[in-house]
Amino acid sequence: MSRNKVTLLHYVSSFLLAVVSVNSSTTPLVGVHPLDEKYFESDIIRCKDGSKSFPRDRLNDNFCDCLDGTDEPGTSACPNGKFYCRNIGSSPKFVYSSRVNDRICDCCDGSDEYESSISCPNTCVMGGNVNYVYKPRTERKSIDRQLGSVTADPNSSMTIANLQDMVKNLQGMKLVFALQFVLIGFLVILWMLRLRVRSSKRRRYLLKSVHPNRSVN
Repeated sequence: MSRNKVTLLHYVSSFLLAVVSVNSSTTPLVGVHPLDEKYFESDIIRCKDGSKSFPRDRLNDNFCDCLDGTDEPGTSACPNGKFYCRNIGSSPKFVYSSRVNDRICDCCDGSDEYESSISCPNTCVMGGNVNYVYKPRTERKSIDRQLGSVTADPNSSMTIANLQDMVKNLQGMKLVFALQFVLIGFLVILWMLRLRVRSSKRRRYLLKSVHPNRSVN
């Protein structure tokens, strides 16, 4: 009975290892050109400039081991690194690693902002000509990115810009209303002081007319 249990555990562990290996092999590496994926399959990877080697678990760990950025193709850790945009539906390209997760959408598929606080619309089917820049003062919910989605709204950046203009206009209107309120209050105070002065002069005039020989203070 114990022998059967050991055999069953062996089969289960082998199956789990096979599933993990299949998933790791089919998942594309972030920021890596498809032709370079085989270069990163070994457990020990050598920097392309030949300076040193690093274990595979240090790949894209947000720490620069290679001066040429070989170990950080998907992060901004290495200043000399390059990030590969797949841009399926449009033209693939490389961008500087400093542009990765900088809250500005450089890849039309949005893959360069995979850990950013913004969600980039997929504009590759339109040629990737839609500019989508993060606005720090705009509050919006974090939306899960779907790199293969072709239903993204290309007018989202225009909508955000319109909302910002509306907020600025409302703030300007509030300031105008506040100034008007202060001005009206000032005019009311002046009007009340004027009435008080006029009533005081009128009272003195009446007292003087009733008692012409009496001095009025």
